[in-house]
Amino acid sequence: MLSNLSVILFGTKYPENVGSSARAMTNMGCSNLTLVSPASWDMEKAMPLATVKARDIVEKAAVANTLSEALIGHAKVYGTTARTGGWRKGVLTPSAAAPLIVKQLRAGEKVAIVFGPEDRGLTNDETQLCSRLINIPTSNENSSLNLSQAVLIILYECFRKALDKPYAPAGPPEERSTSFEEQEILAANLQETLLAIDFLKADNPDYWMMPVRRFMSRLDIKRNEFNLLMGICRQIKWIASQADKN
Repeated sequence: MLSNLSVILFGTKYPENVGSSARAMTNMGCSNLTLVSPASWDMEKAMPLATVKARDIVEKAAVANTLSEALIGHAKVYGTTARTGGWRKGVLTPSAAAPLIVKQLRAGEKVAIVFGPEDRGLTNDETQLCSRLINIPTSNENSSLNLSQAVLIILYECFRKALDKPYAPAGPPEERSTSFEEQEILAANLQETLLAIDFLKADNPDYWMMPVRRFMSRLDIKRNEFNLLMGICRQIKWIASQADKN
């Protein structure tokens, strides 16, 4: 049921946490694991926590050098965060995120859930690559969760939602969601366009682009809509260039 869902562990410090997270994945029927720049990857230390049933997940885990590399091919990316406020607005709970994730999976799209390092979580730069953010509510007395606990809680909500009804067949290509790569291309193109018309401040465009990216992350942009928006950006940039000549 969660065959198109990927768990991405970014900068994980302890191999044992990888093993216990893999075990949580088997509980919920998720088998796609990617490790991004693990601090000290040691498969032998991970295996005892994975137990026999999750050994296969650990052995087949992909290893990527960067988060962008790991996200290639995914239509939606959900990052996990313990911090809220500032640019981290519109954060979802696991139960609120699950219907969105499962809907995407039922459409035949690949979805990724990113978990940051145990000690600091994902930075602002890393969350910029995520479509939406998920926060697990906890007691104020102890807000710290073990990595595998966080993995289990979010996957459980997805698994539970996936039980509601069987998957629907995927729609035609033009109705498919854009991939992570296409979303990044569109964001870069839109940033260039907004700079060309002086909507963004040139001194720090990445910073001023953050609310725009947050807005875009809420949209499920289809591939035909991607082509439309790219065409609009091209036309606006051409008009801006002609205005500069006058």
